Amino acid sequence: MRSLRIASLVFLVAASALAAQKPKSQPQVQLGGTWKAETPEGPRSVIIRSDSSASYGDETVRWRLQGDSIHIAFGDEWMVYRYQLKGKRLTLSGGDLEEPITLKRTGPATPLPKGVEVPAAPPADRRGTSVPAGTSGAKPSKPQATPPRTGG
Repeated sequence: MRSLRIASLVFLVAASALAAQKPKSQPQVQLGGTWKAETPEGPRSVIIRSDSSASYGDETVRWRLQGDSIHIAFGDEWMVYRYQLKGKRLTLSGGDLEEPITLKRTGPATPLPKGVEVPAAPPADRRGTSVPAGTSGAKPSKPQATPPRTGG
């Protein structure tokens, strides 16, 4: 029993030493999972996978992290959002969002469905405009904190 505790302690110390050797400029952020957001139109789900794909509704996009930003590829351009992860809450702001949106992790990511491929990455210099959703120039297929209202 004592040898098992010592072996466990050695493993923890070794794992801590390895973790300490990682450069501090590249923290391991774990965004993978199923995330839900409450919107005026009802709950919305987003699945973020470790293969750099994310799905919402019938759409599948590519994503990557850079500093405190998440870059999401919509078609032939990257839209850049600032993200903040606190426990099971992920808040996105900027990009084409009129106001921040907070999602709650509700479980693990589901696999990418068979026959669906991760879209190709656009060139790194193709940045989307930060036109707020609902104004001219915004692409309707992008997720929005508050979709534009139509009619009366």
